[in-house]
Amino acid sequence: MFVEVADLWKSYMTGPVKTEALKGVEMVLDKGEIGVIIGPSGSGKSTLVNIIGGVDRPDSGSVKVDDALITGLSDELLTEYRRRSVGFIFQFYNLVPNLTVTENIEVCSNISDSPHDIDEVIKAVSLHDKKFRFPRELSGGEQQRVSIARAIVKNPKLLLCDEPTGALDYETSRGILKLLQRINADFSTTLLMITHNTAIGGMAHTVFRLRDGEVAERTRNKEILTAERIEW
Repeated sequence: MFVEVADLWKSYMTGPVKTEALKGVEMVLDKGEIGVIIGPSGSGKSTLVNIIGGVDRPDSGSVKVDDALITGLSDELLTEYRRRSVGFIFQFYNLVPNLTVTENIEVCSNISDSPHDIDEVIKAVSLHDKKFRFPRELSGGEQQRVSIARAIVKNPKLLLCDEPTGALDYETSRGILKLLQRINADFSTTLLMITHNTAIGGMAHTVFRLRDGEVAERTRNKEILTAERIEW
């Protein structure tokens, strides 16, 4: 297994109130597959992905990525793990406004030991004709494509996507999903995506449904839908 999550627990304190965000979560995902995590707000989706990505720490339990134990690493080694192994895509693009498309991507290319070729990545996200544009000169979908390019140029083992189509319209969302599916196929990148949209689960190898901090259901899809076939 490429991603292995075992008996993961996480709680937060808000004043005197303790909230159990994750309650013994178990999850496995094979190398090169797409996993989709579905659940309502407050179900623990983002907490789970943040722990897998080395952004947060659990109270107990373990996470392995590519046979490497992530939980228990020092802050320095977690930073190295995020730099070397993980690409992040968020609902909001977080681009540097005074940098061009190419320069925004170079920021992440420069921190990788084995980055993809920048021009190849720009072509992969269909932005070669806009490589010298600034974020303010791009549509929302184009900005998300830059965000995706910035994540994959590092050549990450694992791509974590937190509501990557949440701020986009239907047709643009479909284009982003198609792009993510192509990246998964072309670069053999393992992809784990959070979404509220149950229909997007059709493009996953495995769907994990979270409810109240627990994995309520795991579904292994017999047929993987292409992005063009997803309707919502």
